[in-house]
Amino acid sequence: MKWIQKQISLRSHPRGFHLITREVLQEIPELSEIQTGMLQIFMQHTSASLTLNENASPEVLKDFESHFNASVRENEPYYLHTLEGPDDMPAHIKASLLGPSLQLPISNGRPALGTWQGIYLCEHRNHGGSRHLLLTAWGEEAY
Repeated sequence: MKWIQKQISLRSHPRGFHLITREVLQEIPELSEIQTGMLQIFMQHTSASLTLNENASPEVLKDFESHFNASVRENEPYYLHTLEGPDDMPAHIKASLLGPSLQLPISNGRPALGTWQGIYLCEHRNHGGSRHLLLTAWGEEAY
């Protein structure tokens, strides 16, 4: 059994949904050493999240952002946590709805993603800054 763990930093992204598959995978070339296993990607923040979805159409990224902004609006009168700006509490809610992590199967040294699947960084703050991910991979070593 082989274990790999590393923390990576993503550059700052504007508010919205961003494909980061290539960016993440280039930071963990050691995946090629695992024949069969799992890759967990964990977001170390409370106002951004991760999801797996369509990687071909840029409209999907925009539609996700539009939907979440309509569903979880800013400046709701019942928000108590408002000191960090009107985008902060909605960002926490959106991050909880989508979740902080993904767990992906590894097959032949690569994540076994479907043809049209990609990893999204879901940046819910107007100015979220750099984001940190903890990547943990484990599984049967490649021969």
